[in-house]
Amino acid sequence: MKILAGVIVGFVLLVAIVWLTKTWSTANKGKPFTNSEKAYQAGLSSLWPIAKAYWNTQRQAPAPVDAVPLMTLTQDILAQTQDDAIYRLGHSTILMRLDGEYVLIDPVFSERASPVQWAGPKRFHESPISIADLPAIKAVIISHDHYDHLDKAAIEQLAGKVQHFVTPLKVGEYLTAWGVEPIQITELEWWQSVELNGLSITATPAQHFSGRGLLDRDHTLWASWVIQGLHHKIFYSGDSGYFGGFKDIGERYGPFDVSMIETGAYNELWSDIHMLPEQSLQAHIDVNAGAMLPVHNGTFDLALHDWFEPFERISELAKQHGVNLLTPKFGQAVLLANPQASERWWQEMMPNAATKASEPGVHSPKMVELNEVVTNSQ
Repeated sequence: MKILAGVIVGFVLLVAIVWLTKTWSTANKGKPFTNSEKAYQAGLSSLWPIAKAYWNTQRQAPAPVDAVPLMTLTQDILAQTQDDAIYRLGHSTILMRLDGEYVLIDPVFSERASPVQWAGPKRFHESPISIADLPAIKAVIISHDHYDHLDKAAIEQLAGKVQHFVTPLKVGEYLTAWGVEPIQITELEWWQSVELNGLSITATPAQHFSGRGLLDRDHTLWASWVIQGLHHKIFYSGDSGYFGGFKDIGERYGPFDVSMIETGAYNELWSDIHMLPEQSLQAHIDVNAGAMLPVHNGTFDLALHDWFEPFERISELAKQHGVNLLTPKFGQAVLLANPQASERWWQEMMPNAATKASEPGVHSPKMVELNEVVTNSQ
């Protein structure tokens, strides 16, 4: 009875917070940023089905039991080749070498993707390389301001090691507050570009939302990104639901050598802002990329699918559609001249009963994801 009473009290408090947040935000903030196709709504009407799904869902493997395999990186290892390459460090954190310079995307190095380090989603694995061991970084690209993409501690440590920070509109204000010099920061609207000595970085649309607290819903912009060097071109989706913008991006900037597409923390209940695996594959096809690297998975428990399910589902879909899928171990080099890294390393870590991908269905969020979806609602 005490547990049930606690759940009921928590539910009522969450409803009150959502209502107060919505009321305060409407009265006190300026015009928010919006999506181009769908206005994402996660208000009181969606609270009950989300809470009910969270309560009812059971999982075999919310987190790995065994150690996640890593390929450790150092500056010496990175310097052994000057080929253009991608190194996946975890979740959506990507280190890329283009034209002999390094680009870092959505750097999250903290133990938890959370406003505090004593609670919230905890990493399944360490980063293959520490911030201290990183080489000099030409540019850091930030997709949006959520905690699993914008890590305050990482930005503070990177400030002296990075030449340029490129963000969507208003996200740069966080960086200046955390010690980055304004001259180092470029904020972009969708379809705007910045040129950094031959490296072109373009902000392109995504279908998502923003906010790091109760009262800042959609105060900053979110974006996907086109990154083009002298020899190779990459697309990074950031966080996004599926929408027609992917085709527009493909028509304007494709073809790409590799697409890095969000494939994880998905759910039918919020598929407007996080793609299901079938939609992730279609987004890859839409942008006209040669190979697909699924990201936003394998590091944090942000939804109630099993931790390995995104890898399994996207692998089967890629096989069915003849897509060159890249599933490197964290820290493993993917050479852009010939992107091949499709070892199914996670299968050895799956529970014995789970020998194939989970069936598609409605998966509900952990309470942390519930908090993000609901408390940031309009």
